[in-house]
Amino acid sequence: MSGLLDLLNSPMGKQLISGVAGQTGQPESKTADVMSMAMPLILGAMKKNVSSSPQGAEGLMSALSSKHDGSILDNLGGLFGGGVDESVMNDGAGILGHVFGNKQPQVESALSQKSGLDASSVASILKIAAPIVMGFLGKQTAQSNVNDASGMNSLLGGMLGGQPQENQSLITTLLDADGDGSILDDVAGMVMGGGQKKSGLGGLLGGLFGK
Repeated sequence: MSGLLDLLNSPMGKQLISGVAGQTGQPESKTADVMSMAMPLILGAMKKNVSSSPQGAEGLMSALSSKHDGSILDNLGGLFGGGVDESVMNDGAGILGHVFGNKQPQVESALSQKSGLDASSVASILKIAAPIVMGFLGKQTAQSNVNDASGMNSLLGGMLGGQPQENQSLITTLLDADGDGSILDDVAGMVMGGGQKKSGLGGLLGGLFGK
């Protein structure tokens, strides 16, 4: 099974980062920074949705089987060739709304402050990253024959980097830092770093993305 680290470090990942940078007009280095923070958050939020309710798992698996089979990854040249199609961006917006809910502006603001990119560029990067993450997840789901919530939960955990269990649980904990069941409550403090959380997430993402 491939993790996000494998994807972003692969030739496909480099093509992906280059394409997203071209689409948003931002430097590749900053684009890579945003994607390396955003993709684990998207997957981590999905994992939290799946583990917290059967409906979350069913909804995700339904979306993967009906729409996100991974074919988006088969033609990245076409995806970025004439600019990313508006339908892909709209799809990404829908995924983000479902995954992050009303916390999406906080996610965008946090990633903007952390990366130094303006929030609208971050929002565009997220909209492209979300269908890519779903496509990657769709491919992995098919390859691993995942067909239930526990299988999906463990697949998402594995994709979050082959990290030690305590690191995987750290993402989940930080996505709902105050334990009220609301995903990403403290995402701004988490991603931007505030006291203790910075070392936790900074170390975690450093491990995930080799920075």
